[in-house]
Amino acid sequence: MEESEVIKGLAALAQPLRLQVFRALVVVGEAGLTPGAIQEALGVAPATLSFHLKELVSAGLVTQQRVSRNLIYRANYACMDDLLGYLTDNCCQGAACAVQPGGACC
Repeated sequence: MEESEVIKGLAALAQPLRLQVFRALVVVGEAGLTPGAIQEALGVAPATLSFHLKELVSAGLVTQQRVSRNLIYRANYACMDDLLGYLTDNCCQGAACAVQPGGACC
């Protein structure tokens, strides 16, 4: 994964609503969600959701598929894995990572 793609993905997730949408899509898995289901679950206006979904799709973190009259949005797990892999590549110089007490990272 190129650094520019990583920056675009992280920037997309650095907005609270987009992070909530992405996490909701990860939770439901391959079934995905329609915009209406996302709106209902997160209590967001249609135009607002449309803008944020467009950003997630543009970053490659979410895919969009038309099924009949509906759009289905799904988390792009391959992109998510690539992003996480980039962030953890060569972690701890190849040695086993030390786990923080309680699993906290901050």
